[in-house]
Amino acid sequence: MRTISFAVLSLGVAAVVAAQAPIPAAERRAVVETLAERLHEDFVFPDIGDRYAALLRKKLAAGAYDDIADPKAFAERLTADLQAEYKEGHLRVAPPGQSLLAPRSPTAAGAAPRGVEDARWIADGVAYIRFNMFPGDPANVDRVRHFMETHATARTLIIDARPHRGGGLQEMNVMLPYLYARPTPLVQMDTRAAVAAAGRAPTATGPMLRAVAAPPTIVRREHHVVPGKATPLRTARVFYLTSKRTASAAEHLALALKRTRRATLIGETTRGAGHYGSFADLGGGYSAFVPVGRTFDPATGKGWEATGVTPDVAVPADKALEEALKRAAG
Repeated sequence: MRTISFAVLSLGVAAVVAAQAPIPAAERRAVVETLAERLHEDFVFPDIGDRYAALLRKKLAAGAYDDIADPKAFAERLTADLQAEYKEGHLRVAPPGQSLLAPRSPTAAGAAPRGVEDARWIADGVAYIRFNMFPGDPANVDRVRHFMETHATARTLIIDARPHRGGGLQEMNVMLPYLYARPTPLVQMDTRAAVAAAGRAPTATGPMLRAVAAPPTIVRREHHVVPGKATPLRTARVFYLTSKRTASAAEHLALALKRTRRATLIGETTRGAGHYGSFADLGGGYSAFVPVGRTFDPATGKGWEATGVTPDVAVPADKALEEALKRAAG
């Protein structure tokens, strides 16, 4: 019995020792070099991308990663080193088997659908639509178009983005032409030129995106409104509801409406997710989310990364709809 126990114990110790063996040097070097190159070529700010790349190569040459055995610890060390050089909330490295995608909400019965959660007349002459994201799928885009067409006589429009966590431009591009009487520049979007040239840019071209002059390392597009058919919505009052969770594409729309004075923002300062990105395959099962672009106010050059978009009327998020309805009735 003792012999058997000792044999099992010995096998266990051997397994632990084997599991703790350092990551092979060739694998470690390949991951770091690929990450450094992707940051040099793709990171939203070229100068910061160069700093990141130089830091990684310096640490690799100094043996800073030689003693790391666990892939998760290796990915975490890389992320921590990058964040210590320049803090960027979206930039992170994942080990094999770990997804960088945010988990989706449960799809159990009764769960809110992706996209439009609610769309209706909420009071006399007051149209209301609430989003949890802009997924961009045809069904959701068609639902937004139907809402705008069937509520085109509204005197007030309330867009509820309090649970909105991001997405693309398709849904807002359906709404915006109803709200403006003349062509209007909204915001600008900078994407690293190497990313755009390789077809890795997460933003697409379209009738409401046009190229404007930019430095050679950047592809700059202006998001602008092309007005649609004339309806009372052109002169309707618009209230845009925000919360601390309002993020990404919802913040893009918030800034566009605020800086053009087309809507009154009511609620809380938004989350501050102003940089968009793409996924980089680092080899060996490792991956990274690399911010490759940013959206900003062309008048100031400033975006909302880490700061959020501030409301015009600051109230707790759970009071924002009540405040909007009160103002709509006034």
